[in-house]
Amino acid sequence: MYEQNKLYVTKAKLEGCVKLSGAKNSALRLLAASLLSKETIELHNYPSELLDAQVHVDMLRALGKKVELLSNDVVHIQEEDCLKSQLDWKGRSIRNTLLILGALTARLGAGSVPLPGGCKLGERKYDLHVMLLEKLGAKVWDDEEYLYAEAPNGLVGADIYLPMRSTGATENAIIAGSLAKGVTRVWNPHIRPEILDLIAMLNSMGAKITVYGQEHIEIIGSESLQGTKHAVIADNMEAITWLSAAVVTGGDIEIQDFPYADLEVVLAHLRAAGAKLYQGDDSLIVRGGTCYPIEISTGPHPGINSDVQPILAAWAAKACGESRIVDLRFPGRYGYAEEMAKMGVSSAVDGDMLRIHGNGGVLHGAEVRALDLRAGAALAICGLIAEGETIVNDAWQISRGYVNFAEKLNSIGANIKWG
Repeated sequence: MYEQNKLYVTKAKLEGCVKLSGAKNSALRLLAASLLSKETIELHNYPSELLDAQVHVDMLRALGKKVELLSNDVVHIQEEDCLKSQLDWKGRSIRNTLLILGALTARLGAGSVPLPGGCKLGERKYDLHVMLLEKLGAKVWDDEEYLYAEAPNGLVGADIYLPMRSTGATENAIIAGSLAKGVTRVWNPHIRPEILDLIAMLNSMGAKITVYGQEHIEIIGSESLQGTKHAVIADNMEAITWLSAAVVTGGDIEIQDFPYADLEVVLAHLRAAGAKLYQGDDSLIVRGGTCYPIEISTGPHPGINSDVQPILAAWAAKACGESRIVDLRFPGRYGYAEEMAKMGVSSAVDGDMLRIHGNGGVLHGAEVRALDLRAGAALAICGLIAEGETIVNDAWQISRGYVNFAEKLNSIGANIKWG
C-alpha cells in the first residue's frame, strides 16, 4: 500500500537526544477546524510527514482549500475558491472525516463525507457524532459509503449531554458549536491536551469557548471566524514511546520538549515500575532502570490513554512476572498480543484484561504484523530487545502517527531500516 511497508529491527541500546514532533492527535483536529474560516490558517510545529496528516491535507484540497508546506513543520492553508460541501474521496479514509462533517455543516449548512476509517479498535461507532449534530438542529443520515448532514438554516446552540467522555464527540461539538447560533454547552466532555489545543486555536480565530473543568464546555457561537497562526503541541504519545523504549533497552536518552503536564499519571506509574527519570528545563532525561510488572487501566484524561497500553505491553514483556492491562474503552485492542507471542511473549486475555507473563525480555526476532499504529510501535520496541532480526509488516501504520520513526530511533542508537 505504501513504500514503507516493512520495518527491519535488531537489538540495540538507545543513547542520545531526541526531539518531539507536533502531536498527530492535535494536528488532525486543527486541520479540520481550518474549514471553519475562509481566511488563512498557518500551523507551526506541524508534523507534515505523517501519513494521516497527508491524507487529511489531500481531503482539504479536495474540498477546495489551497494547502502549501512552507517548511517541514509549517503548513499554510488558504481558500481561493468556494468551499465544497461534499468530500469526494476514494482514497484511504480516516476517522477525522467526522470532524470534517461537523465543520462543513456548521459553516455551509450541509456536508457529506466518506464513512470514517482509521485504526480498527473494537467497536468504534459514530452514533455520538450523529446525536450531537441532531441536537444542534441538523438532519443526519447515511448510506453504504457516505454520512450526510443538513441544516439549511444553520446550526442552533443546544445543551449536549455526552453519555461517555468521548474525545471525538467533544471535539466535534466544539467545532460545530463555534458557528452555531446562540450558546452550546457540552456536558461530561473529555478534557485532554489535544482538545485544549483545539480550543486555544479556535479562540485565537475569534471563537468564544470556555472550559468549566471536567463539568462542561461553553461555546458562544460566532457568525464567522478569522485566520490565525498557531503552534501544534508536542506529541505526548511519541514521548511515552521513546521513554519506554529507552527503559526497556537499558538506555540513556534525553527527550526534548517533553510535555510533563500532559503525562503526570503515566509518569507516576512508570517511575513506580522502575524507570529512572530526571526532569530537565524543557526535557526529560531517562537513565534506564528496571522494568517491573505493571497494572494499569485506561481511562479519560488525566488517566492513561488507550493509545498508551500497547506501548506498555512491550514494557511488560521486559518485566519479570505478570502484568495486567485493562482497556475498558476499546476492549478489542489486544490483537497485538498474538503478534508479540511470535516473539516469545506469553499472554492471555481474561475478559477485558490482558495478562502478560514477562520473562525478563527473553525474546527472539520474528516476522510480525502491525495491526494498528501503536501496535506497530510496540512491536518495534520488542524488536529492540529481541535476539535476531524482527520484521514488522504493514509498517506504514507506524508512519500514520510518528514522524521519521526509524530515523529518530537510529539517531539514538537503534539499527532500523525501512523496506
